[in-house]
Amino acid sequence: MQLELDKDRILTIATDISNTQRYKEILDSVNKIFGSIDILINNAGLHYRGDIQHLSPDDVANMVDVNLKAPISFSCCVLPYLKKSSSASIIMVGSLAGRAPLQGAATYSATKAGLRAFAYAIGDELRDININVGIVSPGPVSTGFIMNNIDDVEDIVFSQPMSTPEEVANAILMLVSNGGEICLPKVSGFLTTISYLFPKLRRKLRPFFYKKGKKNKDRYR
Repeated sequence: MQLELDKDRILTIATDISNTQRYKEILDSVNKIFGSIDILINNAGLHYRGDIQHLSPDDVANMVDVNLKAPISFSCCVLPYLKKSSSASIIMVGSLAGRAPLQGAATYSATKAGLRAFAYAIGDELRDININVGIVSPGPVSTGFIMNNIDDVEDIVFSQPMSTPEEVANAILMLVSNGGEICLPKVSGFLTTISYLFPKLRRKLRPFFYKKGKKNKDRYR
C-alpha cells in the first residue's frame, strides 16, 4: 500500500480494493491523518464487456469482487469510524444497468443491482444511528470507463443521454445530506423502472433503442 499526502491535504492511497485485508489499514491511516472519517463513497468499478458465454470465470469473479464484494465489505469495515461522526454517509455509485438488466453486461448488471439492494437495506438499518445511505444510478458518463473502449460498449448504452462527471459528483453531494437514490438522467430512471416491471415491453422496444444508441455512438466517436 502506497500513501501520498499532497499540499492540499488530499491523501492518495494506491491499493487493491478487492483485498479486504487492507481495509482496516487504509481506514486507520485516513483516521490518523485527518482525525475522523465522515463519508465513504464506493466508486470503484470493473466491467469486462460481452455476452457471458465469451467471458472467463475469472473475469466474472473479478467483477463481483470489485463491484459488489468490495463495497459491501468496505461499508461494513468503516462503520465503527462513521459512528463517531456527527454527520456520516455511505454513498454507492451504481448504474442504470442495476435497475434494468442489460444484455452484454449480465454480470455488471447483477453486481450493480446487488449494490442497489444493499444500499436500500442498510439505509433502513443505519437510519436510527444517523448514517445516511444513498446510491447514484447514472447511465453513460463521459469518462474513459466507456469512451476509451467505445467499440466494445453495447449500442443500447448510448440510447440514453450522456451525463458528465460533474453531474454525478453533484448528485453524490446531494445524497450525502439526504440519502436515497438519484438516477441520471431522471427520465432514464423512469424508463428503467418501466422496463424492469414490463420485461416483454423492454424486449419489444429493444431494437428501437439499439438503433438510437448506434446513431448516438457514431456521433461520439
